Amino acid sequence: MDQTAARAAAATSGRELAQRITKELHKRVVGQEEMIERLLIGLLTGGHVLLEGVPGLAKTLTVRSLAETIDVSFQRIQFTPDLLPADVVGTMIYNQRTGEFTPKRGPIFAHLVLADEINRAPPKVQSALLEAMQEQQVTIGGETFPLPEPFLVLATQNPIEQEGTYPLPEAQVDRFMLKLRVSYPDRASEKEIMRRMAGQELASLVVVARPQEILAARQEIAGLYMDEKISDYIVDLVQATRDPAAYGLAEIGPLIDYGASPRATIYLAVCARAHAYLRGRGYVLPEDVKAIGPDVLRHRVIVSYEAQAEEATADDLVERIFEAIEVP
Repeated sequence: MDQTAARAAAATSGRELAQRITKELHKRVVGQEEMIERLLIGLLTGGHVLLEGVPGLAKTLTVRSLAETIDVSFQRIQFTPDLLPADVVGTMIYNQRTGEFTPKRGPIFAHLVLADEINRAPPKVQSALLEAMQEQQVTIGGETFPLPEPFLVLATQNPIEQEGTYPLPEAQVDRFMLKLRVSYPDRASEKEIMRRMAGQELASLVVVARPQEILAARQEIAGLYMDEKISDYIVDLVQATRDPAAYGLAEIGPLIDYGASPRATIYLAVCARAHAYLRGRGYVLPEDVKAIGPDVLRHRVIVSYEAQAEEATADDLVERIFEAIEVP
């Protein structure tokens, strides 16, 4: 089997894997197809995901259900102002009988970790979590412990209630591969939610994938073909957030304080490959970059005070950049 055929076969198996997981999740979760797909992209690439949406949109339910469908451990951490770093990563416990300290591992030692309302915890706790996300390991009492594989942090934050919160610094938000805006369900979906939740218990789920399949999929995604023109397109999109004038976008230059970091270039390429993989293709198209681009870039483009005065959001600016950059 030549390389092209091997990529096509891998992508077909990837589409089947995604369909199995999605079908199982829809036993509990109504609608939210985009959120589910983005969570799968995060899972299949090892990239952490930040979910922003008002309460009651099935964010926690979806993440917990995802862990059940792939037979991995799951921990939910409710972030509060009085939370301590040790409550997340663990601490050393003194054993009186032996006179020794032994590590007590915190909830971070799980395959899927849901950091609920991450912006309610103080910066020290946020830093402890984000260090684990970046290094894939935790240090307790001078001893380093690796985190399990696959390891994924899915964090939520409420966009409307800011009292008693500690907004994540831009440098820390940059650790998240994707930032999703979870929207309200449409009328038909909301009626179905009401029907399902009328005093009924949650549907039971079965395991439809194993961690080994997830790790194998990561290798297959990394091997998907990306043409040089697509690579140039990705680089141009990220460069345009830093120097809009060079791409004929001088009018939005004053609206951007800081453009996207090099992580954006890496993650755009990774996510575009995963997006193609979930569609059963062994190669990346510009449509893959355009579909996933806003979720990769929206939290990496820092708008200026002038933009805020004009009520121009990062999403607006990213959209204008995608419209201006020529598609290969």
